[in-house]
Amino acid sequence: MDGTNDSTQGNFILLGFSNHPHLERILFVVILIAYLLTLMGNTTIILVSRLDPHLHTPMYFFLTHLSFLDLSFTTSSIPQLLYNLNGHDKTISYTGCAIQLFLFLGLGGVECLLLAVMAYDRFVAVCKPLHYLVIMNPRLCMGLVLVAWGCGVANSLVMSPVTLQLPRCGRHSVDHFLCEMPALIRMACVNTAAIEGTVFVLAVGIVLSPLVFILVSYGYIVRAVLQIQPVSGRQKAFNTCGSHLTVVSLFYGNIIYMYMQPGNSSSQDQSKFLTLFYNIVTPLLNPLIYTLRNKEVKGALRRMLLDNRGVGKE
Repeated sequence: MDGTNDSTQGNFILLGFSNHPHLERILFVVILIAYLLTLMGNTTIILVSRLDPHLHTPMYFFLTHLSFLDLSFTTSSIPQLLYNLNGHDKTISYTGCAIQLFLFLGLGGVECLLLAVMAYDRFVAVCKPLHYLVIMNPRLCMGLVLVAWGCGVANSLVMSPVTLQLPRCGRHSVDHFLCEMPALIRMACVNTAAIEGTVFVLAVGIVLSPLVFILVSYGYIVRAVLQIQPVSGRQKAFNTCGSHLTVVSLFYGNIIYMYMQPGNSSSQDQSKFLTLFYNIVTPLLNPLIYTLRNKEVKGALRRMLLDNRGVGKE
């Protein structure tokens, strides 16, 4: 039988953390709690940003999309992981694996580009404050978001079929807790140097180019902030930009380590736990970072709670 399509029949087996059975029950409880908190935190950010008129600004428009991305990104794999951790059945259908791979690649790519868009928003806000609302008009904001979504989805449309069509010679066991690209590449029974090179080139465009743009933008932002005379104004600028820079560091630190070396160069256990961090911890922390460091969001939450109490008393 032709090895190129043998994996399209039957299921894949997600080995996950099955080589650490004593950890599976603990991981199930911890990940379930983290997942529920992630859903609650990001949904709160979306609702607050949409319902409070004070937050109808470009920054919170982009933050709403970031929270939606985090919700979608986490939900693309965590429910399957919880199901696998809770029982002996570790299987996932070929279609389910293909959908998971497509969403993981696509949403990850969109987030890389959206973080670059948010860096540009902060650059305009700090370096060109008098022209901020003119430059960051609703049409441009929507256009930037659509470009991010379009490029992320296009990257996934290219890489997902190529990865799934690799000959696996009857291998169905994925040494990971989800159908991610490096794990599927490792299953191939042919030389994968060409596809690894393609992955690297696309990673430069989707991962490194936005990161370079972010770093350059923050170079200009830091220079502009240091020229602000009132200390209070300088502190406000640093707080707003600091939240975004923290999110960027968490996101890019993991994704660069994993996807700039897609072959066999890192241990599988290390890769699994890094992916888990990238998939659940980062989306969990993002709402906390933006609320704890942001007086506008905390003020909006306070107003919403007070309004709800007022309605309840009536």
